Amino acid sequence: MPSTRDIRRRIKSVKSTAQITKAMQMVASSKMQKAQQGALNFRPFAKMAGDLVNHLAADSGDYRHPLMETREVRKRAVIVVSTDKGLCGGLNANLFRELSKYDLSTTQFIAVGRKPAQYLARTRRKLVAEFAYHDIPTYAECQAISKFAQDLFLKGEVDAVDVLYTRFINTLSQRPDLRLLLPLASAQSLATEAGAAPAGAPGDHQHFDFLFEPDPVTVLDKLVLYLLDFRVAQILLEAKASEHSARMVAMKNATDNAEQLVKHLTLEYNKLRQSNITKELLEISSAAMALG
Repeated sequence: MPSTRDIRRRIKSVKSTAQITKAMQMVASSKMQKAQQGALNFRPFAKMAGDLVNHLAADSGDYRHPLMETREVRKRAVIVVSTDKGLCGGLNANLFRELSKYDLSTTQFIAVGRKPAQYLARTRRKLVAEFAYHDIPTYAECQAISKFAQDLFLKGEVDAVDVLYTRFINTLSQRPDLRLLLPLASAQSLATEAGAAPAGAPGDHQHFDFLFEPDPVTVLDKLVLYLLDFRVAQILLEAKASEHSARMVAMKNATDNAEQLVKHLTLEYNKLRQSNITKELLEISSAAMALG
């Protein structure tokens, strides 16, 4: 049975841990609010960009941008977007579990964040590039990831590029999500994926005729590149919102558990202390009776 000194030490240790997790919870909560707002604010912009490409592709006749070329998938690249640090519950574990579904002989991986890079190296998967990004991703960071993926696809080194990341649903819910980055989908799919209703869908009561200058093909060639950058930006924002939300919840649970453990240890300490006092009183009474 532990002594009162041992229990006191453990209570002090658990209280110190609770203070750390509480501080981490507050930091994550502050970052979470900014990240969530960024992810939610960017969604309408991504929807509008997808809708614009939808109109351009429809007005371009049979023309297809090289990044829209669909071919038999023999080799695939997967961009894995995750965190730089741990302590965010099962977020990383749930995401990495999805990687086991890929054929290692035909798949190469691109890590965005330290954790996926470490996991891919540890499991001896083919890691071809590693990128970092901030809480609020810069355009240069998004463009670097997008450009690397485009080069792989245009050079024929891969036939498709997927992005595996954690989609933000709400503060308590985030789930691994897989999105096809390249080749770009059909015109209708582009708008649908971005959140726009396809033409003729129920609720689509407005129709606009767009005039593109100098012509739809020229505009499409430029806009497709920006759209890929925007998609990467949206994915990074979603991943950051998921990370900070998961970490805030994990640290809150850790703090609550620590506080419950302190209460349990304090009760145990008081019982043991009372037992020792009672034992000492009995010994004194027994000694006094023996001397009397």
